[in-house]
Amino acid sequence: MGRRVLIPWALACAFVATGASQERPLPEFKSFSAKVREHLATDEERQSGYVFTERRTEQKVDGSGKVTDESVKVFEVYPGLDGEERYRRLIEENGKPIPADKLARQDRDRKQEVDDYVRRTGQASARESQRREQEKRRRRYSAALDDLFRVYDIKLVRRERIDGHDTIFATLIPNGVKPLTDDGQMMVHFSARAWVSESDYELVRVEAEAIKDLSIGMGLLARVHKGTVASFERRMVNNEVWLPAKVTWTASGRLLLLKRLRLRGVSEFSGYRKFSVDTDWRIRESP
Repeated sequence: MGRRVLIPWALACAFVATGASQERPLPEFKSFSAKVREHLATDEERQSGYVFTERRTEQKVDGSGKVTDESVKVFEVYPGLDGEERYRRLIEENGKPIPADKLARQDRDRKQEVDDYVRRTGQASARESQRREQEKRRRRYSAALDDLFRVYDIKLVRRERIDGHDTIFATLIPNGVKPLTDDGQMMVHFSARAWVSESDYELVRVEAEAIKDLSIGMGLLARVHKGTVASFERRMVNNEVWLPAKVTWTASGRLLLLKRLRLRGVSEFSGYRKFSVDTDWRIRESP
């Protein structure tokens, strides 16, 4: 799903409240939504300061729902260079560890990429280029949030308890208003349900459902069909920060206009630790 993953996350980020009556009133909209927005960040930005493990399962499914093929890969994931979202170091495939010689080859190739990058740009220039890229992403994300306010009717509904946290459950329904951004163009194909931690204003879960067919780029002619559901979950890590824990998605399409494919994927994230250029040598900017 790539960078488009940010859109369902964005769907949970604004709240135009018409809270239903409860034993305890829902939060006041203006102050709550302002605090929620202060805590917003894309998953890419949240994960950029960490090294972590990603277990990625991708399946092909037939018309009856039976899995016909499955691939399971485990990666060590590191912050990327300029223009590169992340660097994934493959360490296991379909239950088998990657042989030591292949790991060494990966590491040599990566070190060469980093050395070439630093030579081309210079260390100071590389940092400035990364800063500009991050700022560009933040501007895009901010514009997407502005579009969200335009294209959705968003309601706070009730409180729900998730993993020991009180959350505010909200619904997001497209209102027919024309979006102004490419991200907004995708949003209007989905309705969503979102859960946000009431105590620290952080996104805990999003479930996005396609309400109309949507074409996506996946290296083949693929479509997300009406009724398809994607889910995104975050968990509190080390009692200090909310980070992505699990993403699931489904899609279908035709390969070379002939063979129909149904695809399903799950990415699970764990083992977060702070990234250090001193210890995580595989992608540090300079030796």
